[in-house]
This record gives sequence, C-alpha cells and structure tokens, in this order.
Amino acid sequence: MNKKWFLAIIPGVISFMILLFVLMLFLIKILWAWTIPDIFPGAVKQGLIAGELSWLISLKIALFTAVIFGAAKGHHSYKNN
Repeated sequence: MNKKWFLAIIPGVISFMILLFVLMLFLIKILWAWTIPDIFPGAVKQGLIAGELSWLISLKIALFTAVIFGAAKGHHSYKNN
C-alpha cells in the first residue's frame, strides 16, 4: 500500500517543482525589469545594461545564484555544540 501511495505522489511533486522553477524565472525577469531601469536609467538608455531579460538569461542567473548559495551553505566556519 505504501508503494502505491508513493508512486501516486511523484508526478504531483515533479509538477510542483517545475511550476516553482518557472515561477522563479518569471520573478527574476519581472524584478529585473522593475528595478534595473530605475536604478541605472542612463546605462539602460545607452545600452550598457539590459532593461529586460530573456528567459535564457533568467535561467543563467537562477543557476548562478543556486550554485553560489549552495556553495556558501556547505562551508560553515562554526561548530555545533
């Protein structure tokens, strides 16, 4: 009985993870377009900084952030007592 329940929940978990991943890419795109042109209007106007991001660039930023935070999470300099 436990195996059937476990196998039934897997597609839902995978779907949720995909939805969460796409939502994170969407948030990166929206937050970039919302903040960067206001912070650096001259650089955006001159083309030095992109005013909007593509889905591929959002994916690269998400992966880069995940790697950086993952690496930082694995290196703690304190001891648990």
